[in-house]
Amino acid sequence: MTTVLVVDDQPLQRYGFRILLDSVAETEVVGEAAHGAEAVRKAAELRPDVVLMDIRMPGMDGIEATRRIVAAGERSRVLVLTTFDLDEYVHAALRAGASGFLLKDARPEELLAGIRAVSIGDAVIAPALTRRLLDEFAQYVPAHRGDLAEDPRLSSLTDREREILVAVGKGWTNGEIAGHFVLSESTVKTHVGRVLAKIGARDRIQAVIFAYDLGLARPSTD
Repeated sequence: MTTVLVVDDQPLQRYGFRILLDSVAETEVVGEAAHGAEAVRKAAELRPDVVLMDIRMPGMDGIEATRRIVAAGERSRVLVLTTFDLDEYVHAALRAGASGFLLKDARPEELLAGIRAVSIGDAVIAPALTRRLLDEFAQYVPAHRGDLAEDPRLSSLTDREREILVAVGKGWTNGEIAGHFVLSESTVKTHVGRVLAKIGARDRIQAVIFAYDLGLARPSTD
């Protein structure tokens, strides 16, 4: 059973999410919040597996609420809901520590799958959407500089792990990485896990941000 805290300033949105999540056996809504401050308080009180977070709310917004929930170091992971028109908000939410995001027009099955994925530690971001977002994300990060590439966390990576990090930064799936480097998907999964551990990334999305910050990745032009 995956427990969920629903955060949205619109009562009808919260009601709709509750109806959907309570209609399946594997999820349970344990609470609701109408703004960021309430979300932070209830996340600490209820310790849900997943916080389904809106971004634009009165008072404390979803970005600051995400930052505080993640900083608290509890078990809860944050899944942000947004529209693709608001890339700057998505970027800020990911930097705040969100484990992923979905568009508000996602199909019910996509939302349920996203919640399941986040609850087990995966990042929720579709590869095609990743690449579109990274086109926008590139404008927020510095151009590649040699001194950035000397980050001490990189020195712990093997040559193969660095290649895997660059591929993750490009938004490639495990299958795409496996095909490119002629590896099995299980081997790629192991490499990705080691990379995340060595660079201190919570999940794949944080690894993407890390790769971009160091200038190791740029959006694909193909």
